[in-house]
Amino acid sequence: MNEVLRQEKKFLINQKQLYRLSYYFSQVMQEDPHNGVDGYQIRSIYFDTLLDRDFQEKEDGTEIRRKIRLRNYGPKSDFGVLEMKQKQGAYQKKRSLKIRKEDAIQLLKGNYSVLLTYDEPFAIEMFGFMNIHCYRPKAVVEYKRKAFIAKENKIRITFDHNLIATESNFDIFSTELLQYPVFPSALVILEVKYNGFLLSYIKDLLKSVNESELSVSKYTLSRGVSKHYCY
Repeated sequence: MNEVLRQEKKFLINQKQLYRLSYYFSQVMQEDPHNGVDGYQIRSIYFDTLLDRDFQEKEDGTEIRRKIRLRNYGPKSDFGVLEMKQKQGAYQKKRSLKIRKEDAIQLLKGNYSVLLTYDEPFAIEMFGFMNIHCYRPKAVVEYKRKAFIAKENKIRITFDHNLIATESNFDIFSTELLQYPVFPSALVILEVKYNGFLLSYIKDLLKSVNESELSVSKYTLSRGVSKHYCY
């Protein structure tokens, strides 16, 4: 089980800024080894209660809230990552557990008992939590991510683009998942994640986008595009 507690800031940028900032960050930070030319693929399926409690708390701006998702890195992935993100004031707490592909498929079917086969307190906690509150799959979101890493303060810079989603098919391991755009292709979500404080050279690089800081959730974007797209 992996656990991180950090601050997160999000900015809306365009493709030109993506290429310019990617170049600058590549000169001063380490590239994620999975980046490639365009970045790497991420698929996330979000779970919610029968009455969409987590979705509504995000819409209402509830200060302490959570999201539960199962993530992989495209249909060829041989594993999944179960995550719980908890918003606590200015901080985001994320706990995650890598699970076998066959167990991830069972979670998609609502069979959470497979979590009991993992010798991790977080797995047992998630088994109880998702059953008690009747969590069910709600939406899949897929996008390309380019990431840069600095060891100091566990700083991570990510650029997410080409967001597509579906609420009709939850098989994140499928090669034939039909999805639709949920964000303009010309726009990119820049996320800055760090513990403690940002280093000055990263602050300087971000000065050109400081005025476009936003609060946007990929989960809410997937649940009714026209209503929940805002920046």
